[in-house]
Amino acid sequence: MRYRTIGTDPATRRKVSVLSLGAMLFGSATDEATSYAILDRYVEAGGTFIDTSDNYAFWVDGGQGGQSEELLGRWRRSRGVGAEIVVATKLGARPLAPGTSYLDNAEGLSAKVIRESAERSRERLGVERLDLLYAHIEDRTVPLHETVEGFAELVAEGTVGLLGASNHRAWRVERARALAAAAGLPGYEVLQYHRSYLPNRTDLISELDPDGEPGGVGGDLLSYLRAEPELTLVAYSPLLKGAFTRADKPLGSAYDLPSAPRRLAALRDVAGQSGATVNQVVLAWLLGGALPSIPLVGASSVAQLEESLAAVDLELTAEQRHRLDTTW
Repeated sequence: MRYRTIGTDPATRRKVSVLSLGAMLFGSATDEATSYAILDRYVEAGGTFIDTSDNYAFWVDGGQGGQSEELLGRWRRSRGVGAEIVVATKLGARPLAPGTSYLDNAEGLSAKVIRESAERSRERLGVERLDLLYAHIEDRTVPLHETVEGFAELVAEGTVGLLGASNHRAWRVERARALAAAAGLPGYEVLQYHRSYLPNRTDLISELDPDGEPGGVGGDLLSYLRAEPELTLVAYSPLLKGAFTRADKPLGSAYDLPSAPRRLAALRDVAGQSGATVNQVVLAWLLGGALPSIPLVGASSVAQLEESLAAVDLELTAEQRHRLDTTW
């Protein structure tokens, strides 16, 4: 395993593995025994960066979520896991009532919600401090300064370490960070967005935003990250839920771009040259690029996790990376 540091403040920054494990379906669609086996293998391989949310996985049973955090709490206690494992969670998109969703009844990002939801996450996870806490989706009904101040209060109290944002417009991230900087408060340092080797269309109308999908990495966000190298990008769904390799999981309209067939061909060629799988090439490309990302991978079996773990040691040649980068 390899590692990198996220965050800049010595009081809150953390050294984490370059491959993050997503726990979205642990405790719901993925049963407890399987979830424990995946978590145990990840830690055995040197993994130290686990991702969850307070609303995972509400859609499985029509509830409000919390199953993932609860399972991670049980696993931590049963294994004696301490501060050596960084657990990131999110708030803002938990449904306020069973049978609803973040689209029509989200908890939001008011100062009150931030405090109360963070406390519930700490209780479910069994931790005194949340290592990394994200604003999961935007909440434009609340003044941005209230959200910024609400998160900062928890950092000052020591119950939250690093702050992050997911599925936000780049300009909203920058505005929030500017407000925090002007007030001498901690701001977002980790950004979690969808990124893979195949770019996704960000122009399609989104359930979250009529102006297009805010959760995908587009030109604005890439440009922002290049200009702010202290920020960390965590790339969720890098393997497109199996669509690179499974015929029963088509790519769909989100990846219907003229470059897609050529980029898929380049992936397959590089995989053949390197003796790796297509999925491993995707992860290696994300890990070692000019703008390196931390891939956030899910797994429903130990075998799936093993494939992703092996990608950490895959070194693409300069020629292979050039081909992948310049194929459009």
